[in-house]
Amino acid sequence: MGKKRSREEAQKEVVQNDPTVDKMDEDSDSSDSDEDMDIINVDFELFNYDKDIDFHGVKTLLRQLFDADAQLFDLSGLSDMIIEQNTIGSTCKVDDKANDAYAFLTVLNAWEHREKKPVAQLIEYLSDKAVKAGDSSLSVLPELFTSGKAQVGIILSERLINMPAEVIPPMWNMMIEEIQDAVDDKEPYEFTHYLVVSRAYVEVESSLDQEEQKRKRLRDEKGLQYFHPEDEEMRKHAVGAGTYTFTKEGDSADSKRAFQELGVKSQGFMMLIEAGKFKQAVKAIGDCIGAAN
Repeated sequence: MGKKRSREEAQKEVVQNDPTVDKMDEDSDSSDSDEDMDIINVDFELFNYDKDIDFHGVKTLLRQLFDADAQLFDLSGLSDMIIEQNTIGSTCKVDDKANDAYAFLTVLNAWEHREKKPVAQLIEYLSDKAVKAGDSSLSVLPELFTSGKAQVGIILSERLINMPAEVIPPMWNMMIEEIQDAVDDKEPYEFTHYLVVSRAYVEVESSLDQEEQKRKRLRDEKGLQYFHPEDEEMRKHAVGAGTYTFTKEGDSADSKRAFQELGVKSQGFMMLIEAGKFKQAVKAIGDCIGAAN
């Protein structure tokens, strides 16, 4: 293994005037105080993973990423693996490093870690879903995972729902730099393909009114929507992309079923990108979304 890198000195601060973070004006002296809203400036910062701080935050975001199927994975072991390779990928936090992550991004070498339980589970799961994803270009994924000739980087990324998308391009750009540094140090990050694991959703007919459902047929599902807007842009550079149904979808908690009954059905989503097109895909994210100023 080459020397470990630290980006603490080169840490990038992402500052975003987040329109989703509001509060009511607490000064009620003015007559229109009930209508006034103050915009709060939120400073987002990127950090290396820290084993003493980030376990629970990363695990919580992994549970969100895998949705109903989170129970199929050793999330504790996967969180530990992500945190251990602490110079690849980032956490994004507000105010202080000691806080829980609002977002995270990382890449795991599938071949290098294939015998470790968390990655073995991922490989088996993603191989199965790739065959069922409805895109024949993804059917090569099981062979890529097992041949040894290909080096697949499994990219895991998730964030809190209200996080502004503008904080994401710096995280991806930072990871590209870190991967190159790792390759220069002869570490096992010279990938031939990247597999981005994400989520999407479709709008479906509400099933709350059971009587109405007896009188009406389910309307056609609307087009695919993305929880992460950057996925739509990155998909244009993928050799294959598709959605898949969660294995444990029927076992969802009551609160999640209610969410679906209100018209949104979440699905797994994956994209396979050749290494030669990966930088271009990341650049396209920045061009489309723009980095926070």
